This record gives sequence, structure tokens and C-alpha cells, in this order.
Amino acid sequence: MEELRCIGCGSIIQTEDASKPGYVPKSKLSETNEDIVCRRCFRLKNYNEVTPLKITSDDYFNIISEIGNKKALIVMIIDIFDIEGSLIPQIQRLTNYNDLLIIANKTDLLPKSVKEAKLLHHLRKIISDNDLKPLGVFLMSAVKYKNIDYIINEITNHAAGKDIYIVGATNVGKSTFINTLLKSYADSKKDVITVSFFAGTTLNLIKIPFGGNYIIDTPGLINDNQITHYLSPKALKVVTPKKEIKPKVFQLDSGQTLFFGGLARIDFITGEKTSFICYNSEFINIHRTKLEKADELYSKQVKNLLTPPFKDDEDFPLKGHTFNITSNKKQDIVMPGLGFITVSGNIRVKVYTRSNTVPYVREALI
Repeated sequence: MEELRCIGCGSIIQTEDASKPGYVPKSKLSETNEDIVCRRCFRLKNYNEVTPLKITSDDYFNIISEIGNKKALIVMIIDIFDIEGSLIPQIQRLTNYNDLLIIANKTDLLPKSVKEAKLLHHLRKIISDNDLKPLGVFLMSAVKYKNIDYIINEITNHAAGKDIYIVGATNVGKSTFINTLLKSYADSKKDVITVSFFAGTTLNLIKIPFGGNYIIDTPGLINDNQITHYLSPKALKVVTPKKEIKPKVFQLDSGQTLFFGGLARIDFITGEKTSFICYNSEFINIHRTKLEKADELYSKQVKNLLTPPFKDDEDFPLKGHTFNITSNKKQDIVMPGLGFITVSGNIRVKVYTRSNTVPYVREALI
């Protein structure tokens, strides 16, 4: 008998252990039910309750490398809000250089003034710098259905009868994209796959008939360099943008500090007065203070004035990284998973993020 899998997360259905993936009570299991949903997915979808489960990097690479044994089309979804953090540079090698398309999701989070042509130019440069050679690069918003029809046509044309594997890091919107695709292409009236901003929602391959072949959702790779990987569910809700980001502008003199809740901090060490344009979730409280008072403020107010993290959360130790920015062109200071701050001029800053995560500077996205 063919093993049953949860349509929401891909786990093998089992009735023995409620603490493990794929659990369904025997009383709820019907041999005639084709769309079985495990208890974890049911509670996540209906009550937003999370059972902490995740696959390891080794598990992920073992699952993905199996694709290399097949002729397939690889569709990698990345997060336009965290491009470098959501890229998987080794994906072509892992999948034996099957054809690749790259789709940048969540364009609805960027200000409407952003030009798509400039965004695509910047995106292609980053992709090339990571030695990826896709057949095409596209922008979309799976939530808003932006460019979905065009992308469906591109995918079906490039697939040419091959199975389509949707890959990407956690929380880039793979499952949302598949649900949107099925609603548009197959006239599905409901979500097929469990969608959540919690890491590790999809735990194994989920195969869905698509035309004469399959579209296959894969688990998300957890990137240890993303600050969001270390957050509690409560804190994660705060830092995850829900709508178009409205940049917050701070005119700073050297000797001033910006706190992003208690999750990150930027010290403006030297340089002439300049603008710090912050692109972050609307729910993150950004607090300005003098550099000389920053350490004392943090020690007294983390988890109070400076939240998240919250009182019940684990400690969130910060580590500083110094950057000398010498370009007159706009540059982004990226805090992986939290957003970015655009600056220009000859300045020196010290950026604090969660220890064992590393911020970086890039050419301005916007």
C-alpha cells in the first residue's frame, strides 16, 4: 500500500506518536480521504499554533540532491526583502545543473516608487556574483498575484513536460506561490499547502498534479545567518513585514545610535551629518539615542523599551561589526532577515546583530 502523506507539509501520515510529524488520530483517518492533513498542519492553519519542528541542513541537501537524478525544472523562490539571505548559491550543483528559473517574491513589500527595471538589474548582478546561471529572472508578489500569469507561462514553456521543483530558503513564500499558481492555473478554490511564516512548515516533498506532470514543493533551507532564525514566534510576528514598507528617515550626527528594538543596533561613529533611511517591518520600534548612553540604555531597557525580544524570550546577545563606507553612491547596510538601512557619504558605522549572524554592505537596492 502506498504511504499516505500530509498534503500540508509532506510528512508521512502516522497514528502512533502525537509529538512527531504526520500524526493523525486513528478516528480521523479515512482510507478514502485523499487530502489528509496532519494535526500539526491543522492547528497551524486554524489556530496559528506551532509545533517546533525543522529539518537539518543535511536532511535538506539530501532531499534536494535527489532531484539531480531526474530531468526537472528547478524554480527557486527568493525574498526580495532579503535577497542574499534567501539565495542558495549551490542549488545548480546540488540538482545536477537542471534548468533553473529564479523568482523574487514579495515585491508588494517594497515602496511603489521602486522601478522594476532597476530592481531586476540589481537582482541579476547579485545572482551573477553568486555564480548562478538561470534561464530567467522574474519579480512577483504571490500574495497580490502580481505577474503570476506571465510567470506561469514561462514555467510551463521551460518545463516542456518535466516535473517542476519549487525550492528556496524558509519563509520566501514557496507554498504561497504554489497555492496562488493552482488557484490561477487549475481554478483551485482553497489553499492546498499549509502556509506560515514559521520556519519548517514544509517537512518533505509535496507532489501535486500539474498538467501531465507534477509541481513539487520542497522543504525550506534554514539560513543560520538570518536573525529571524533565532526569534520566538511572538517576536517573529513583529519583524515580518505585512504590507508595503514605509521608509523611516533619521538625520544623524556622528556619535548617535539607532536601536531596532533589542535585535540590532547601528552606531554612527564618524562622518558628516547624513540620512539613515530604514526599511524594516512597520512593527519594529526604532529608538535613537546618544552613542555614549547606548550601552547603559541597552542593559537597562532590552526586553522593556527595546522590544523584541520580549521578557519570556531567550537572551539575544549582540556582536558588533565595523564598516567604513567610502562611496558617494547610496549603500545598503543589510541586517539579514530584519531589513536594510540606506546611507551615503564617507562614514564609519558599527553594526550590532545577533552573535553568529553577519551584517553586510551592498549597493543600494532602492
